[in-house]
Amino acid sequence: MFLEKLKEFPRQKVIVVITIISFISFICLNLVMAPIERELKGGTGYGVLDFEFAWTSEMVRKIFRAWGSAGKKKEAIAIYWDFLYIPAYSFFMAGCILLVSRKLEGKLRNHGIYISILPFIAGVFDIIENINLLLMIESDSFIDMGSPLIASLCASIKFGLLFVAILFFIIAIILLLIIKIRK
Repeated sequence: MFLEKLKEFPRQKVIVVITIISFISFICLNLVMAPIERELKGGTGYGVLDFEFAWTSEMVRKIFRAWGSAGKKKEAIAIYWDFLYIPAYSFFMAGCILLVSRKLEGKLRNHGIYISILPFIAGVFDIIENINLLLMIESDSFIDMGSPLIASLCASIKFGLLFVAILFFIIAIILLLIIKIRK
C-alpha cells in the first residue's frame, strides 16, 4: 500500500528539504495575506474567517454589505493567494508529521504515517471551500444556492483535520522527548 511506503520513501533528506521549502512558502504567503485580513477586519469588523464560517446567506450578505465591492475584491485576491497557501501548509505539516512519525515505533508509527495525509485531505476541503467563496463573491445567486453552508462545512472539516494533525504532532514530539529522557 502507498502509505506503507511512506515509512521509508521518500528519503529523509528529501522530506526535510520539502518541509523547509514549504515552511518558507507558508511564511511568505502569510506575509502577503495578513495585510489583506487586517484591512478587511479592521475596516469592517469582518475578516476571512468570518466569511468562511458565515453558514447562512443572511450572514454572507451582512459581510458583503460591510465590505462593499472593494472589500469583496480584496477577499477574492486573498482567496486566490490561498490556493497557493494550500500546498504550502499541506506539505509543511505532512513533512513535520512524517519526520516525527518515522522516529516512532509500532502502532504509533503507523498512525503517524496515516495522519501525515490529513493535511492533504484538508487541502481538498479548502479547495472546495475556496471555490464556493469565490462563487459567492462573483454572483449573488450562489449565496442562496447553498454555497455558504458548503463553504462553512468544508472550513469546519478542514480545520478539524488540521487540528487532529497538529495534535498528533505535538503528542508525538512529547512522546519522543520522554523516550529520549528515559534513555
